[in-house]
Amino acid sequence: MTPPTRGRPRGTTKRELELIAMRLFTEQGFDETTVEQIAAAAGISGRTFFRYFPTKAEVLWYQFDDEVAALREAFATMPDEVPMMTAVRRVVVNANRYRAEDVAELRTRMQLVGAVPALAATAGAHYDAWERAVSAFAAQRLGEPEDALLPLAVGRTTLAAARAAFDAWLARADADLTVYLDEALAGLARGFAPTPSNSVDDRQVSPATPMGYD
Repeated sequence: MTPPTRGRPRGTTKRELELIAMRLFTEQGFDETTVEQIAAAAGISGRTFFRYFPTKAEVLWYQFDDEVAALREAFATMPDEVPMMTAVRRVVVNANRYRAEDVAELRTRMQLVGAVPALAATAGAHYDAWERAVSAFAAQRLGEPEDALLPLAVGRTTLAAARAAFDAWLARADADLTVYLDEALAGLARGFAPTPSNSVDDRQVSPATPMGYD
């Protein structure tokens, strides 16, 4: 008789661990859920879990990190003739298009991150990476170093506007997430001035950028 093998069985993935962890966090609480419980539900050892994630909190961030990589790739393909803040809006909005069947999971993940202090405490490094992706694009467009004032300002204000859109979407749930992101980032691009009633809908990508960073 062949003894049972230990370690990662075929088919165990980061995605599987994420779904298991999210379910357990929701059912019994983040603090009450152990790495060993997540691992056991996936059919792996606790030691194997740490080959995938350094902590249980990081389970909920890996897709966000994938989004950061996607942002950089999308910025690299953005035509030069597209105004900078219009390009930022397009890329961020497109990176956050979700299928209808994925929305409930997204809301659960975001609610956990917002409500659990231990999860919120891990957000900084991930948000910084997201912000740097935007700042790098702004720096390239402005011909300045990534750590110069204006590229940093573009990255940080874009992150702030995007987070406001996510928070509003979580609270209201009356429209698609991209509607909130588009509105927040369009507002940022025009300095939050009201949209003139006789102007072209900003969602059609106006060539004007009131921030002056074309």
